[in-house]
Amino acid sequence: QVQLVESGGGLVQPGGSLRLSCAASGSLFNIYAMGWYRQAPGNLRELVASITRGGNTNYADFVKGRFTISRDNAKNTMYLQMNSLNAEDTAVYYCNAKKTEGSWSYTYWGQGTQVTVSS
Repeated sequence: QVQLVESGGGLVQPGGSLRLSCAASGSLFNIYAMGWYRQAPGNLRELVASITRGGNTNYADFVKGRFTISRDNAKNTMYLQMNSLNAEDTAVYYCNAKKTEGSWSYTYWGQGTQVTVSS
């Protein structure tokens, strides 16, 4: 089992910044990728950014140049630095981890953290 706890969400003005954190605990062996997803009211959950065990990153087009995903392996924590926020970034942001156990692949989710961009 993997437990994921997000933090760092809140209310920010347009153009502002936030840094989200995702603390992972439990059986972290064989996690091969982690990522941030978001879901706005009435919308499907969508990928924001991901990072592999090897450090390769991937970003959705709508955040390229504004958001940066990173991780601190010593702290078992993943981050999402969000800059130049706009109203369209308002959503619940979820942390995601994917791991293998034998021939099976499992996906774990955090409880989410609300990000609201408003003046």
